[in-house]
Amino acid sequence: MDILLHIELAFWLAIAAIGFAVLFNVPKRTLIIIAILAALGGSSKLILMHYGGHIIIGSMVGATLIGLLSIPAAHGKHAPPLVFSIPAVIPMIPGAFAYKAMLGFIKLTGDISLESYQIALDETVNNGLKAVFIIFALTAGVSFPMLISRKESAKEIKI
Repeated sequence: MDILLHIELAFWLAIAAIGFAVLFNVPKRTLIIIAILAALGGSSKLILMHYGGHIIIGSMVGATLIGLLSIPAAHGKHAPPLVFSIPAVIPMIPGAFAYKAMLGFIKLTGDISLESYQIALDETVNNGLKAVFIIFALTAGVSFPMLISRKESAKEIKI
């Protein structure tokens, strides 16, 4: 992968995460960390996909990295880990697959031939299942590190 393309994608992932963070009204002191987490998590997903990994596994790895790194960030900035992880993981949500699945459902309601119907059904199910499993992977990746490390408040965790 071209390093400049990789840096550009990381930049846009960070910008998108900052946009969602501002939308969710997070504290200003957390914005830089959120941008860094989004860039790292999204970049790890893209690198895995570039080297032949599946998008669902890449999404799980990226979200897990964001979840793991949000715990010490929460300790350092005195904010809950979810303040860091949720805006950082939102740019990884599979909007294109969900959109294509919805368009496929609309196409299936039309008057099309049996052969076209089967092709549209296959594509719709494929895109819909990818969207659902990516969302499950993102949810699990963000949640598991926090559930495992959650013995006491983030402020009481000794680093």
